[in-house]
Amino acid sequence: MQKKLLVVVAMSALFGLSGCGLLPEKTDETAKWSAEKLYAEAREEMAGAHYEAAIKLFQRLEASYPFGTYATQAQMEIAYAQYKAQDQAEALASVERFIKLHPNHPQVDYMYYLRGLINFNDQIGFLSVIYSQDPTERDPRATREAFAAFKALADKFPNSKYAPDAIARMNYLINAMASYEVHVANYYYRRGAYLAAVNRAQNAVSDYAEAPAREEALFIMIRSYDKLGMLPLRDDAQRVFTLNYPNSRFLNPNASGDAPWWKFWSKSGPKPAPKDALK
Repeated sequence: MQKKLLVVVAMSALFGLSGCGLLPEKTDETAKWSAEKLYAEAREEMAGAHYEAAIKLFQRLEASYPFGTYATQAQMEIAYAQYKAQDQAEALASVERFIKLHPNHPQVDYMYYLRGLINFNDQIGFLSVIYSQDPTERDPRATREAFAAFKALADKFPNSKYAPDAIARMNYLINAMASYEVHVANYYYRRGAYLAAVNRAQNAVSDYAEAPAREEALFIMIRSYDKLGMLPLRDDAQRVFTLNYPNSRFLNPNASGDAPWWKFWSKSGPKPAPKDALK
């Protein structure tokens, strides 16, 4: 009985092996596609928001036709598709690769702009959790990196069609960074760390002079100096404050200034981020 069982097992294995040999191998139908067809199919996948499929086709295009104009275009498309797929790490890597390989490409400004957008959307993701988590516990690194990326575009390509949008985003990010400093200062003030509150408020005043959050920063400095007993510094801050903001809401005795910082837009609603200039 055992011998018969061994024979059956052996025969099954042989049939299995022979069956594998008889089945046709799976072929890649894209292998013989022209560059034009690969690009057209990839763009169609992009139009349908099938970003992973589009990326694979663009990568096949770049690998199969590495020296044509389509290959360079595919590199840009890959970065954009990764950005749309919210794969920020891969998108940034693709952008940096393109800039390194093609620093003088006529559309390299687009890649600088895309680098800013990738970091900008990471920063928006950072803001998206502010209702559930105190943002003073988070590092706004993406905000600074997005600002640096847009600034690089504006400095290198001032006549780029993307420059106006980059500048608008820079202004938006300046306000975001200033607000972050102010609300960290409020965080310290509420906990009695008045010297730390002064230092963070001073950062907002000195680094973001044009930001609306500067008003509250000065107000925090006044209160913190008062708590520390530094009356001359308090009075100096008060003079600057009243000179620049004579109608400030913080001069209202009923204004506490201690509301959670993530509600800084509560009176007028959140200011929307600029829309992407990319089509």
